[in-house]
Amino acid sequence: MSERLSPRAALVGGLLLWFAVLGGVSAWAVHALAAWSIDELACEAGHDNLAGFPLTGAIALAVLLPAAGAAAALAASVLAWRRVRPNHGDGDERSTGRAHLLAFVGLWLNTLALAMIALGGVAALVLPPCQR
Repeated sequence: MSERLSPRAALVGGLLLWFAVLGGVSAWAVHALAAWSIDELACEAGHDNLAGFPLTGAIALAVLLPAAGAAAALAASVLAWRRVRPNHGDGDERSTGRAHLLAFVGLWLNTLALAMIALGGVAALVLPPCQR
């Protein structure tokens, strides 16, 4: 027998599924914009700090915070993939299968985004800032 969810639970579940799919890619975009623009803008102005905060510390935050967001999205996609399994013979088989596929896509997208954030962070932190 199929158990019906309240509209609020369905909305929260749907939003969580979309976070599981797109959260890591969004975090990667934030990382790419923040880490490199902090470096470029501070160096263009001739500073090696950002409001009294060392430039490498600001770049590290621009790497670690998006990495935490991508890791949270990865955890949400793993949880969704494990919990949403298509039940054969259930009336909602099509929507359950779609949610399972979205969770699987999110699993791979978030893994890729986390790897790209880590590799971009290594490049941003290893290369010396403000080299002219």
